Amino acid sequence: MEQILVSCRSAVGSVSTSCRDDLIDGIQKSRKVFIYGSGRSGLVGQLFAVRLVQLGLDVHFVGEMTTPIIGKEDLTVLISYTGRTSSVVQTAQIAKRIGSRIICVTGTPGSPLTSVSDVSVVLDVPQGDEVRRVAPLGTIFEDATLLFFDCVVSELMRRTGNSEEDMRNRHAIWV
Repeated sequence: MEQILVSCRSAVGSVSTSCRDDLIDGIQKSRKVFIYGSGRSGLVGQLFAVRLVQLGLDVHFVGEMTTPIIGKEDLTVLISYTGRTSSVVQTAQIAKRIGSRIICVTGTPGSPLTSVSDVSVVLDVPQGDEVRRVAPLGTIFEDATLLFFDCVVSELMRRTGNSEEDMRNRHAIWV
């Protein structure tokens, strides 16, 4: 357990303040926020989307039946550890062609996803046999990305003056 905690702390701590602020500013300035990832990265993205909705933002997860079209005033946040997941890269290319701002969260600098993104939030995920033994198949990236997104939500709460009570009032089970 300690190896997972240390690895996540290291990965989240590796994100520059400027990249974090670019994401927060992008969220605040956009008309809508679209989030997409595949597999477990997609699950992390869906959790982030829920929190942003609870902050009162207009947020959609790409691929859902009710997701509207992405526009020029929108932000698209894409999540892929490898930066090579074909559906994620294709979504980035389409959103870019439309004129949406693209911010990716990845563990791989210099990937196809980072090349199409306006901002790349790169989590420096520890590698090695010991990490893979206790946290296989990208687990550290997924866990660290969720923690990073929770830090972003915390900062958005501070900047917007949203309280937990405000968020609770937008929570589906409390309505």
